[in-house]
Amino acid sequence: MDADDKIGENASTSTGNSMHKVAVVGAGAGAAFQEQGGVSYEGVLGSGLARPRLISGDLCAAIDAADVILVCLPAFAHADIARALAHARVQVPVVLNPGHTGGALEFRHVFHTLGAEPPPIAEFSTLTYVARKAAPGRVTITGAASSVRLAALPEGDAALSAARALFRNAAVMADVLACDLANVNMVLHVPGAVLAAAWIEATRGDFTFYVSGMTAGVARVMRALDDERRAVARAFGHGLPCVIAEMQAIGTVAASVRDADDLAGAIAAGEANRRIKAPESLGHRYYREDFGYGLLPFVVLAAIAGVDVPIAISLLRIGQTLLGADLAAQGRTAERMGIAGLDRDGLLSFVGAKRHGG
Repeated sequence: MDADDKIGENASTSTGNSMHKVAVVGAGAGAAFQEQGGVSYEGVLGSGLARPRLISGDLCAAIDAADVILVCLPAFAHADIARALAHARVQVPVVLNPGHTGGALEFRHVFHTLGAEPPPIAEFSTLTYVARKAAPGRVTITGAASSVRLAALPEGDAALSAARALFRNAAVMADVLACDLANVNMVLHVPGAVLAAAWIEATRGDFTFYVSGMTAGVARVMRALDDERRAVARAFGHGLPCVIAEMQAIGTVAASVRDADDLAGAIAAGEANRRIKAPESLGHRYYREDFGYGLLPFVVLAAIAGVDVPIAISLLRIGQTLLGADLAAQGRTAERMGIAGLDRDGLLSFVGAKRHGG
């Protein structure tokens, strides 16, 4: 799945059995919502104005009476949110929508490093909708997931229950590694972001990322990266489908597609993604998020699993050079996920995996 300009810059919270009861947003993002008294939306869910009980840039005010905290943010914001919630000694369930790769692990580790007891934590493998905020105060929703993987860390049953109550499309997995390794954005974004970097910089993203940018060569790299993803998943006991089948389950590739080998054709034909433009710069989320918080933690998990992933490592090295940044300085390393020094069996035990077969 895919989403830019998610509603809110700090966190989103929900109370009770329905969504959008409370929303907390950054001052800049929230001004238009506050002025009109809600979030104007259009798209596959219809159109209207969702009216939260509270729209605020004050995190403490928003979580004061929350039954569950729903975090719908880019992965690079997770640690900051975790720190804020740890300082507030929050104990209500937290659901990362999504966790990307290693989100729940990083979230819990932040609490531990601050000497706070972590709340129940669950994560989705990908966002439960495809959305863009192209104008202040209005969100366009082009896709809603049919089925999204969901898992909780040990002692996270309350978060799992909350997520299932909020999203009926949740498919519960045995452990969070199944969600971490089903992060389709890593496969969808990283190869194209690397191979189309010159075009992106030259045109400021004036082309469709999943149509014009989805060439046969890009698709071959995607397929190789996807094969590595599935190999690591198998090493942890999870038989995950190829990216096309995963996207069909989510709903971003048509169920009628039969040729799973035709990545370019299947992805370009997806209704939710076909109009999405390419990143306008190398500072876009496809670079900031999917390299340091998708590819980097994936390579970490591969090393723990003992699986060789040369395509992923090559893309990571090229991406780091392309961006001129040390991805490990800010990204999701083994240390930041709290899993440094663990071997395969140790990690499986750490996440409470119910099966340890290879």
